Amino acid sequence: MVHFAVPEPGQNPGNENQVMQHPATIIIFGASGDLTRRKLIPSLFDLYRKKQLHPDSQIIGISRTPFSDQEFREKLKASFTEFYAHTYDAKTWDQFSNHISYRSGDVTSRDDYLSLDSSLSQQKRKPDNRLYYLSLDPRFYQTVTDILGETGMTGEEEGWRRVIIEKPYGSNLKTAVALTSAIQRSFFENQIYRIDHYLGKDTVQNILIFRFANAIFEPVWNRNYIDKVEISVSETLGVGTRGSYYDKSGILRDMFQNHLLQLLTFIAMEPPIAFEADALRDEKVKVLRTLRPILGSQAREQTVRGQYTSGIINGKEVPAYRGEQGVPADSQTETFGEIKVLIDNWRWKSVPFYLSSGKRMGQKSTEIRIQFKCPPHFLFSPQLQECLSPNILTLSIQPDEGIHIQFLTKVPGGGLETRPVNLDFHYEPAFGAILPDAYERLLLDALLGDASLFMRADEIELAWSWIDPILQAWQDGQGPELEFYPAGINGLLAGSQILHNPTLLANPG
Repeated sequence: MVHFAVPEPGQNPGNENQVMQHPATIIIFGASGDLTRRKLIPSLFDLYRKKQLHPDSQIIGISRTPFSDQEFREKLKASFTEFYAHTYDAKTWDQFSNHISYRSGDVTSRDDYLSLDSSLSQQKRKPDNRLYYLSLDPRFYQTVTDILGETGMTGEEEGWRRVIIEKPYGSNLKTAVALTSAIQRSFFENQIYRIDHYLGKDTVQNILIFRFANAIFEPVWNRNYIDKVEISVSETLGVGTRGSYYDKSGILRDMFQNHLLQLLTFIAMEPPIAFEADALRDEKVKVLRTLRPILGSQAREQTVRGQYTSGIINGKEVPAYRGEQGVPADSQTETFGEIKVLIDNWRWKSVPFYLSSGKRMGQKSTEIRIQFKCPPHFLFSPQLQECLSPNILTLSIQPDEGIHIQFLTKVPGGGLETRPVNLDFHYEPAFGAILPDAYERLLLDALLGDASLFMRADEIELAWSWIDPILQAWQDGQGPELEFYPAGINGLLAGSQILHNPTLLANPG
């Protein structure tokens, strides 16, 4: 095994030098939910511990459940010590938790907003910076932003105002456009931060560093050298208690419209003129504009859809999707999907991108696999008409965070026998630290006013405009038949094998 050489830990501080210059009030709507306990508070704690969060900042949780400040803090502490014991420090937590308060309120009540605004105004903070985080059921997004606007809580006379919107951002193009229109009644576009937590992962951001900070890769990053690109997200989990919600959503809405298309844009985009929000997002939009539409019966040849049945995951039997809580016994909702994507531009013409995602797969993994073309003439084995082991670059996003390059080398001894070997780089042993949670980076960026890793309205709308016809084709019966796969499957579904190699359809044996 060959390994990359890496710098000594601490040589490159990354975003450790990014520190808030002024305090802010972080207001979390829906604070009694799982996202606050599992992601938001631990991420804010880490920022506080690293002295990146201004020490005079405050966090206000809002939801209908009645809690005192202390009860809310204890609830957060219990979750923190359960899931983040490796970063928990009692003294630091006590200091941090003093910045957390709680208000019981109704997000539909104008009076509750006015009471909150009055309380904050009485503190006479200069500047009075506020970050609103909507950790809510999406049906309340418009309600919250409307009332914030009506009560004057979005104006920036006393300090900046920003809002973070969680996914799902609409369920199709029409609803996404309507939601944007509603939010923009109260906020300007530069105040709106639409979050996709995948973009906060260091391994995803490293795609840009890998491509644009290393001169040896970009010259071959095109149709002349790359044969195909595979972007896959596999989960071992099922839908759990989200069955009734998921059955109205499905895999395309849940994973493709956001995470997978965002990963595709990072791989396919042209170099931006600078690493800043508008320049970066302009290049991503250009990619989305060049995606070849998949219309009507084309979905039958370019997509795969599946649903898991019962099976074994990590040695335990798990139920079929149709046996999950809240799922109809005859559900046709997809828990697996794969799409063959073509990009009609100069760089990627005729290079297929395969996007896939599924639940209840054999292992949890998110990776991007780039297969290069074979040499035009394989002179070391004249009897072979083609090389049997092309060069492959794998960007592992999670859980094995790293980069792997497969290439051919000579086997020691006589003759010219070749064998594929790997160059491997792994984040954790290389840098001696656990990668920070994606929400940590995104929360800091929002507090600093850097929207580079958040989605702009036109990105959202272009993604939906490409996904919608596929959803429609599936609903109209113009797509492939729903394929059933056992939970814990290792390997490709039958439809995926044909998608990658259409000759199998003509020669099923």
